[in-house]
Amino acid sequence: MAIQRVRSKWSKTKTLMRAHDLRAFIPLTKRYNRESLRSMMEQFDMVYIKPDSGTFGKGVIRLEKVAEPESGYRYQIKKETHHVASLDEVYRALQSYTSAKCYLIQRGVYLLKHNGRRFDIRVMVQRNLKNQWETTGIIGRLAHPERIVTNYHSGGTIKPFEKLMAKHCNSSEIAAYKRRLEILGVSIGKQLATDYPGLKELGVDVAIDTKLHPWVLEVNTKPHPYVFSWMSDKRVYDRVRRYSLAYGGMKKKRS
Repeated sequence: MAIQRVRSKWSKTKTLMRAHDLRAFIPLTKRYNRESLRSMMEQFDMVYIKPDSGTFGKGVIRLEKVAEPESGYRYQIKKETHHVASLDEVYRALQSYTSAKCYLIQRGVYLLKHNGRRFDIRVMVQRNLKNQWETTGIIGRLAHPERIVTNYHSGGTIKPFEKLMAKHCNSSEIAAYKRRLEILGVSIGKQLATDYPGLKELGVDVAIDTKLHPWVLEVNTKPHPYVFSWMSDKRVYDRVRRYSLAYGGMKKKRS
């Protein structure tokens, strides 16, 4: 059976939200339109507006309220930041991006930082040799200082999870948190498989807020396993590669 891929972030979010034990980890997400823009900004100080399908953080927009005395709203696309006075102006300004394809609006999460730069976590989840879901790798992604996304293709930097968490937790807490993410990854795999049984591998993007609560920002069904080859513990990548070869995600090199 071919590996199943699911492009729509909205479809995957709806599947995850059906699981009672996962709801607390999913930021409120809606289809983007004028009404949802207004209702979300009434509830939250910051949101992300992003394409329903797409990779590498392309097209992601960060929107936040501006505190007094300026007031209004500030939005950022790539490295460019703009300030406008009202939500109507925001909506008009973003139409050139959002009118061409389906966009979502998601509650913003204020990420933990490392040396002043925001970071999130990539959790790799795969079908193992027994066809069971297993979390095979956890790695950190440090955002470029001038960008809003953490993706390597957008200037982000791959860092060990333990290093990024070192100023926020002690060593035993980091180990416990890592185990928590491993369990979360497996739960996500099992739940998505209820609608998409052909899935074999997932890249779960997890934001950790300033209260150390994990939030699942999105799930990629075509993750890039090669980032794990940069880890000092080569056993992680060896396992990722071994499982991927078994279900056909990676191809054996010809000798």
